[in-house]
Order: sequence, then C-alpha cells, then structure tokens
Amino acid sequence: MPRTAYRKRLFGVGVSRICAVAAAPTAAEMADLVRAGLRETPTIELRLDWLRNDSERSRLLLWLKRNRPGGTTFVATCRRRVGGGELSGGVSAELYWLNEAREAGCSWCDLEIETLRELPQSKAMSELGLPAHILLSLHDFKRTPVRLQLLHSSARREADAVKIAANAQTIGDSLRLLRLARSSPHLVAVPMGELGLPARILALREGSALAYAPIGEATASGQVSLHALKHLYRAHELTRRTRVYGVIGDPVGHSLSPLLHNTGFIARKIDAVYLPFLVKDLRDFLKAVPELGIRGFSVTIPHKQSILKHLHDCDPLAAEIGAVNTVVVRRDGTLSGSNTDYVGILRAMEKKLRLPGSRVLIFGAGGVARAAAFALAKAGAHIGVCARREKAARELAKAAGGEVVPRSALQSESFDAILNATPIGMHPNDRISPLSSRELNCRLVMDLINRPQTTQLLKLAARKGIATVSGVEMFVPQGVAQWELWTGQRAPESIMRKAVLRALRVGEESRLHG
Repeated sequence: MPRTAYRKRLFGVGVSRICAVAAAPTAAEMADLVRAGLRETPTIELRLDWLRNDSERSRLLLWLKRNRPGGTTFVATCRRRVGGGELSGGVSAELYWLNEAREAGCSWCDLEIETLRELPQSKAMSELGLPAHILLSLHDFKRTPVRLQLLHSSARREADAVKIAANAQTIGDSLRLLRLARSSPHLVAVPMGELGLPARILALREGSALAYAPIGEATASGQVSLHALKHLYRAHELTRRTRVYGVIGDPVGHSLSPLLHNTGFIARKIDAVYLPFLVKDLRDFLKAVPELGIRGFSVTIPHKQSILKHLHDCDPLAAEIGAVNTVVVRRDGTLSGSNTDYVGILRAMEKKLRLPGSRVLIFGAGGVARAAAFALAKAGAHIGVCARREKAARELAKAAGGEVVPRSALQSESFDAILNATPIGMHPNDRISPLSSRELNCRLVMDLINRPQTTQLLKLAARKGIATVSGVEMFVPQGVAQWELWTGQRAPESIMRKAVLRALRVGEESRLHG
C-alpha cells in the first residue's frame, strides 16, 4: 500500500495527524480539554494515567461513551511509571483500563514496550481485550538509542504502528529519528527535549504518522502547544517545498522571533516556517542545515561573534561590527552574514534622542553591544562602554572610537542615554536589574531585552522620571529587516508588531494573575 494511503488509513490526513494530548487530574477537567482539542483536531490522546484515581478514570470513560462525536479518533494511554507515565499499578491495571477505553469508544491504544515484554509469550495480542489498533511505544527520556532501525523493525511485528519518543541530546539525534520516519509510514517519531523541538514541528513533513501537542499542561519536555503547532507553525501543512528559517541561540525558549516571522509568512501567504533552535554546539546545527532545508537563520546569544568563522562572506558593516545576527543560506550551501541589529537600534533611538553630539553609555560588550556601539557612533554619538569583562570593553571602545567607563564611575557621571545590551533581567529572571537606580544618571534608558516588555531596569528608570525605550522598539525593526532580506518582499510590519505586543501583554497579564 502506498505511504500516503497507509497514513490515511491510520490517522487520516492533514490536521487529523495532529494528535491533541488531554492530560488532567479529574474527569471534568479532561472532558473540558477534550472539547477544546476537538475544536482543533479530530485526533485526541487520552492520558488516563494522569487522572488521579480509578474513580476519575471511570467517570471520564463513562462521559466519553455517552458523548463521543462521530468522525473522531481517540487514542487511550495509561502509561505506567516504569514507562515514564503516572499510573502506579502494574500490567494488569494498565490492561484493564485500556480494555475499558475500548468499551468507551477508543479505537487506538498506546501500549509501551515494557508492558509487552512483561506479558507471557503465549499470550496473543488479540486476547488482551485492547482497542482495535495498537500503537506500540518506546520512550527513552535520557538519549536517542543508537539502533533505531532495529528497535523499529522488532516492534513493528507486534503492532499496527510504532512510536519512538527519544530525548535528543543533539540536533543530529533528532535528525536520525526523522530519517527513520521518512522510510517508515507506520512510525510516529517524537524527538523529545528542547533540542528536539524543531524536529517535533517538522515531523509530519518528514513522514511521521502523528505529531503530539498538549491541549493544556505539557506532558513532555520540548512540546509545542496545540494552538501553536497548528496555527503558528502550521505543522500539518508543511512540505519539502516549505522554506525553513529559524533562530539559533542558548537560551532560545523565550524568543518572540518565531511569532514575529511566522505571523509575517501567514499574512503574506508565503510557504515558509520559522523555528526556534536551541544550539549549544554551532557545528551540530550547521551540519543539519542542508538536510532540514534551512534557507536562513537569526543568530542570538551566544553565537553572534562565533558564527563569523563559519561564513563564506559577510557584508562590510557586519564585518566591521564583528557580530552577525542574520545569515542567508545560498543555493550552493554557503553562508552569508549581515547585521540588522544595527538598523533596529538606530530606528528605536532616533525617535527619542538627537544622536549627533549625545553621550551614550552602552552596558555590555557582546554581539548586540557591538552593533549598538557602531550604530550610535556612526550616527554621531560619543560612546562609553561599561562591561564586566574589562578586556572586551576596551576592545569595543577602541573599535567604535569611544571610551571605557568603569562601573565605579556610573554613580557620579551623567549621560544623555544608557543602553543595556546584556541579558540581565530577561525572562524568566525578570525580577533583577543590571544597574541600580543610583547608576541611572541620564535622560533616556533603553533596554534591548524585549521579554518582558517593561524590564526591572525600565521600571527603575521610570520611577526616577527618566524616559524609557523598550527592547520591542529595536526587536521588531531588526526582525522586519531580516524577513525582507530572506523573502525579497515588503514585510507586513504593523501586523507583526501587533502580534508581538499582544503576546507580551498576555504574558504580563498571566504573570500578574498567576
């Protein structure tokens, strides 16, 4: 049977291959999650093991039996703790609840390989009273097994489909799992962990029979929410023709770049997707670029300077700055670097301050600090650099034609503007400030951190009556410049900005009420 037809028989096509995961402690909460999930996809996994006791499991399955709508596929999972789940009972308890799930209308069940190994060899699968279709699952929460093909082949004989969920310690690990999915139409590939997150999103494109996403609380590391998987990343619509972009950094989970860029792609109906890549080892990521079809990527902390040695060429301004935040992957696979931080900083500062002749202190000496120093110096500002690393501060000050300002001098010296170019105060460590109130002797403070929008530093400045500029004012224009560089089209900047501001506002409100 052709691969596409086989997948259709298994779980349907398109959005049906997005499996919403319902996991909650009570039947009432689970039912609410199921209803919410069915608004997005007709395929739902019921994590029966997450329900806090047998009574709640009985209530949920009774509700399902009475309320299950037609055209839906329910996958029952009651994973024991030995397999990474929450069920405290043994094999008999797991099989009992999977049997009950079949009676309630679940056509599939997820049976972990540990359970299969504990069953008597004489016991046929058909005698277990399980749902009609069995998804045999292997979970490895520590690593990606070396012999993936062998594991898949042996498990395939026992089930309708096989799920391999493995922790990706490198991006290369997640690629090995995707390669297996390309050649196996009955495989569900689940790269786990934050390093595996981009591969989770690309799994359907690469051939995985399903992609999982939580409706409510995440049930595994590196998961993408159901709404984001379907509406932001459009995982069910991606093909090998889809252009792939992304942001590389460490950390990267806080980044608003996927929201910014994907919003632009959606608004302009461009077949492209932008993914967050946690990159601890640049070479690990760069090896994956050709296989994933990556056409360009943003660069953030800590790779803005180290990426330079991997580039085929670099625009003169980025070379002068000595830091790159934007890379284009050419058709021949070579990398070309540029810097759009420069544009973003200038656009943000020029709205608030007359730069020629002004005195600006840059706090920090990393990649974004270099872009700020060169941008403001070329605009006519006198630059001071203050950084924890004295050598880096001296080098940057010399390169930008500025001066080094020791931290001890900040309480006595004054500036027209102070610009924070360090990650201190960034989400989730947003209750701290890189500078104290006594060190803010200026007319304007700008923080290049964009999440949260109003950092602790900006709050201190506002209390002193100092004008403030959020990092969003730099983040959006630099991202728009990247987007236009990659696509060759005019970006829908107002739509992209609104999406970012809305996300920041929702995040702030949830923190206040959480």
